[in-house]
Amino acid sequence: MPVTKCPKKSEPLWKDWDWKAQKNGLRHQVFAVNGDHYVGEWKDNLKHGKGTQVWKKSGAIYEGDWKFGKRDGYGTLSHPDPETGKYRRVYSGWWKEDKKSGYGIQFFGPKDYYEGEWCGNQRSGWGRMYYSNGNIYEGQWRNDKPEGEGMLRLKNGNRYEGSWERGMKNGHGRFFHLDHGQLFEGFWVDDVAKCGTMIDFGRDEAPEPTQFPIPKVEIQDPDGVLKEAIAALMNTEDEDD
Repeated sequence: MPVTKCPKKSEPLWKDWDWKAQKNGLRHQVFAVNGDHYVGEWKDNLKHGKGTQVWKKSGAIYEGDWKFGKRDGYGTLSHPDPETGKYRRVYSGWWKEDKKSGYGIQFFGPKDYYEGEWCGNQRSGWGRMYYSNGNIYEGQWRNDKPEGEGMLRLKNGNRYEGSWERGMKNGHGRFFHLDHGQLFEGFWVDDVAKCGTMIDFGRDEAPEPTQFPIPKVEIQDPDGVLKEAIAALMNTEDEDD
C-alpha cells in the first residue's frame, strides 16, 4: 500500500530573519546605524545586564549595568582626553534610568572632583567637593549646589561652618580666621557677612596673628543689638521672596 507523506509547511523567510534578529542573552558587538556599538547582555531586544557601550561621536565609553535599555545599577563613564587621546574616568557610581543617582564620584578635572550622593544627574544630598585651588566643601547639596548645612575649608586652613543656599553662604554661620587667630560668628546674605561678632580665637597659636587683640565690647546689650540686626535682615529676605 503506497505511503503518502504530507509536505512540511515552510515558514516565511521573514520569520526566520526576525528570529535571528531577536537579541537575548550575551552578544558580541552590535552596531547602530550612527556608528555607536554595544557589547554585552540583552533581554527582549534591550540592553539588560552587564555591557559596554561606545558612542562614536563623542568617543565616550560606559561600562556597567543596564536595565531595559538604560544605564541602571553600577557603572563607569569615561571620555577620551582631547590632548592625549587616552581615556579618563569621568564618573564611577550608581545610575537609575540613565541618570546618575545614588553614591558616585565625578571628575571635573585633574584636581576637581566630587564624591557623594546624586539624584537625576545632579549633586543632591551629602557630598564632598575637592577644588583645584585646594579648597574643600563638605556638606549638603541640592540642585547641583551647596544647600543646607556645610563646611568650606580653604587651602590656608581657614574655614566656614554654617548655612548655605544656592551655592552661597546664607543664614547663620561661623568663619574661623585661623591664620590671624580670630572667629567671626553672625549672619550671611549671598556670601557677604552682614552682621555678627568677632572675637580672638587661638590668637597665640596663629601663624599671622593680628597686631592687637580685639578690645572688649562696651555697649550695654551687645547680644540684643545683634539679635535686632539679624531679625531685620531676615525680614528683608522674606520681603524679597
